[in-house]
Amino acid sequence: MSAFLAVNIESVEPEAGAPAPDRVISGDPKFRTWNVEERDGGLYAGIWEATPGKWRIVYDEWEFCHILAGVSVITEDGGEARTVKAGDSFLLRPGFKGTWEVLETTRKEYVIRL
Repeated sequence: MSAFLAVNIESVEPEAGAPAPDRVISGDPKFRTWNVEERDGGLYAGIWEATPGKWRIVYDEWEFCHILAGVSVITEDGGEARTVKAGDSFLLRPGFKGTWEVLETTRKEYVIRL
């Protein structure tokens, strides 16, 4: 097995999902996740996509995100709203609480460390 792994969603069946109903603020957001890598110790990497809507988020994990397409607004409780779009990269650290609002279907690359 090679130590090189291309992030290729063509070879991975997407998982369907959605935010928990009690977290949805508006819309009917749906998720698709192509989890390309899962490693012991809580490391995950792949591509995630969400349709328009707004929901509450709470992070216990650390996540690096790179937006591939779409527009979203991420707002930390007590903080400013941040608009993210294709080409933007950011980290969400453990303890982040706020909202994620997808204005245009958003696709991101992610690396998560539990």
